Amino acid sequence: MDSITQYLNLPVQDPTWVFFIVLLIILLAPLLFQKLHIPHIIGMILAGLLLGEHGLNILERDDSFKLFGQVGIYYIMFLAGLEMDLVGLRKSIGRGLLFGTLTSLIPFACGLCAGLWLLHYSFMASLLLACIFASHTIVAYPVVARYGINKHPTVTISISATMVALLFALIMLAVIAGTYQGDTSGWFWVLFVVKCAAYFGFLFLFFPMIIRWFFRKYTDRVLQYIFVIAMVFLSAGVANLCGIEGLLGAFISGLIFNRFIPHTSSLMNRIEFVGNALFIPYFLVGVGMMVNLKPLFTSFGTVAVVLIIVVVSTASKLIASMLTRRVLHLSSTQGLLMFGLTEAHAAGAIAMVMVGTQLMVAPGQPLMSNAVLDGVVVMILISCIISSVATEQGARRLKLEMAESTEEIPSKKGDDEKILVLVKDSEKVRSITQTAIMMRNAELSRGLICLNVVNDADISEKSRSVSHEILSQAEEICTAADVPVQTQSRLAVNLVNGVVHALRENDASEMIVGLHEQRTHDTTFYGQFTEKLVQVMNRQLIIVNYQQPVNTIRKILVAVPQRAEYEAGFFRWLERLLRLAGEIGCRIEFHSAEATGRLIYQYSKEHHPSVRAEFSLLESFSDLNSLRKEVHHDHLLVIVTARQGSLSYQKTFSRLPMLLQAHFNDCSLMLIYPDQYGGSNTEYSFSEPHGGTFQMTRTSAWLTKWLNKIG
Repeated sequence: MDSITQYLNLPVQDPTWVFFIVLLIILLAPLLFQKLHIPHIIGMILAGLLLGEHGLNILERDDSFKLFGQVGIYYIMFLAGLEMDLVGLRKSIGRGLLFGTLTSLIPFACGLCAGLWLLHYSFMASLLLACIFASHTIVAYPVVARYGINKHPTVTISISATMVALLFALIMLAVIAGTYQGDTSGWFWVLFVVKCAAYFGFLFLFFPMIIRWFFRKYTDRVLQYIFVIAMVFLSAGVANLCGIEGLLGAFISGLIFNRFIPHTSSLMNRIEFVGNALFIPYFLVGVGMMVNLKPLFTSFGTVAVVLIIVVVSTASKLIASMLTRRVLHLSSTQGLLMFGLTEAHAAGAIAMVMVGTQLMVAPGQPLMSNAVLDGVVVMILISCIISSVATEQGARRLKLEMAESTEEIPSKKGDDEKILVLVKDSEKVRSITQTAIMMRNAELSRGLICLNVVNDADISEKSRSVSHEILSQAEEICTAADVPVQTQSRLAVNLVNGVVHALRENDASEMIVGLHEQRTHDTTFYGQFTEKLVQVMNRQLIIVNYQQPVNTIRKILVAVPQRAEYEAGFFRWLERLLRLAGEIGCRIEFHSAEATGRLIYQYSKEHHPSVRAEFSLLESFSDLNSLRKEVHHDHLLVIVTARQGSLSYQKTFSRLPMLLQAHFNDCSLMLIYPDQYGGSNTEYSFSEPHGGTFQMTRTSAWLTKWLNKIG
C-alpha cells in the first residue's frame, strides 16, 4: 500500500487536482446516493472519509479544507438566520426556549453522568463532555431548505433551540477554560458580560444602519454579494474576539440581513447558489476527512468510548425532542424533524474537544485524551448520518401532510395571473422588475413578460439598441432571481395602442409601469402616456416610483377608498401588496373604512399570517399640510384608486395627480388602478379568524382629510 502511495505521489498536493477531486465528489456523491435513497449530505461525509488521510489517503486535510470548512459552517448558520420566518420566531420564541432548555440540559446531564460513571473521567473532563453533548449544529438545514419548509414553525423552534443550546454550551466552556487558566474571578465575568452586551448592541444598532446605507448607495450585484459575506465574517470574527463562538455571530447576522434580502431577489438566489454549490459541500467533505475508524479495530477501549458517546448523545437528544413534542402537543412527524435538526454535532463539538486536548491538568497530561478525540469525531460522523436521515424523512412527511391539508383560497382558485412589466427607462428597470418578481405567485411557476415599445415613426439603430439594452437588463434581473421571463420589443405608431395590444395578445392579468420623470408645464404628474393607459385599460395597472431600493422600505402605508371591496379586482391588488410586504419583511398599514378593513383583516390572517398587517379607521379631519410630515423617507405610500364609472370612484379622484405632485413629489409612491370588470367578491364574507380579533385604530387626521379631499 505504501509503495502504491509513493508511486502515485499521494496524497495529492497540486491545488488544481485537489480542487478537481473535491468538485468531482460534490458532483457525483448526490447522483450516486440519490439512487440509493440516501441523503446526499451523508454521501459528502462518507466520500471525505473514503478519500481522506484515514481512508485511501488521496486527499490531505490541508489549510484549504479548514478555510472552506469554516466558511461552510458559517454559511449554514447564516442561511438559517437569513431564511427564518421572523414573525414566526416572535410567535414561537417561548416554545423555542423550552425546546432549547430541554435539548441542552438533558444531554448535558446525560453526558456528565456518562463521563463520571461509565467512562470514569474526572469531573472537569466529564463537564466538558457534557458541553459537547449539549451543543449541536444544524448540518441538515439544507434538507429542509430543499423541501421549502424552512419557515415552518417546527423548523423555527429547532433553530431557536440550536442557539439556546450553543449559548449554554459556550458559557459552560468559558467556565472550564477560565478554571484552568486561573481566571474565574468576578471581574472575568463582568468583562465577559460587558463584551457580550457591546457586541450585541453593535450588531442590532449599527449593522442595520450600515446595511441600509450600502444597499441604497450601491446596486451592483457583485458588490452586494461581497458586502453581505464580509459582514457575516465580521460578525463571526468579532464574536470570537468577545469569547463567543463565531457560529452564533453568523446566525445573528443572518437574522439582521433577513429584513433586507427578499427571498425572491437575485441576491438571495446568488447567496443560496454559492453556498449550496461550493462552501457547504466543502465543509461536509472536510468533516468526513477528520474521521478515523482505525482505532475501532485496534483498541477495545476506543470502541467502548465511541459506543458510549454515540448512544448517550443520540438517546439524550431523542428524549429531549420527544418530551418537547409531548409538552407542545406536536405531531410525531414534527418530533422526528426536531430530532433530526438537533441531533448532528459538528463544528461546536470539534472546537470543544480541541479545547480539552489543549488544557493541561498536569505537564504532558491533557484534560481529554486522544481516545476521546477519536470518539467525538466518530460521533460527529454517526450523528450527521442520523440527523440527515431523520431530517429527510421528517421533511418529506411534513411536506406531504402540508400538501394534503392545503385548501384552495380565492387568490389561487382559477388564478389567471400573468404579469406584464412595461420597461421604458433603463434607470427604473430594476425597481419595477423586482416589484413584479416579489408580487408574482411563485407556486404557479409562471414567468414575467417584459415589454418595450418603440415608436414606429422614430425607428432608428439607436432606438433599437436602447430597446435591446433595456430588455436585456430586465432579463438579466429575472434570470438572476431564477424567474422565467419573456421579453418583447414592439413597433407601434401609437405607443398606448401598442401596449394595450400586447396586453391583450399575451392575455396578461395586469401591468406594472414606472412613473415618468418629466415635470414640464405641458405634462401631468402621471405623464400623458400613463394617463391614456389608465383611460383605455380595464385590467389592473400598478404605477410605481421608488426613491430608494425596494428592499430598504421599512413600512408600507395603503390608502383604501370606501367601497373598494366591491370592485372586481379587490383581492388581486390585496394579494399583490401582501406578497410584497412579506418579501420585504416590513409592516403594512391599511387605512380604510371599517367594513373594508374587516375583509382585508380576514384575508391577510388566513392567507398571509406572517405579514405584520395593521389597520386604521378613516373618520377624522386635519390640515393637509401635515400630510408630508407623516410619510418618512423609507416608507412606501400606496394609493388604491379607481377608474371613472367603477363602484368606488369619486369625482374628486381627478384631483389626485395635483395633490401628489404638490405634496409627494419626492416620496416613494405606488398607485393601483384595480380591475374594472370581473367576478363578484360577495362570496368572501367576513368571519373572525381563529386566534385573532379585528381592531382598528383611528387614522391620523392628515390621512383622513387627504383621502376625503380626493374622494
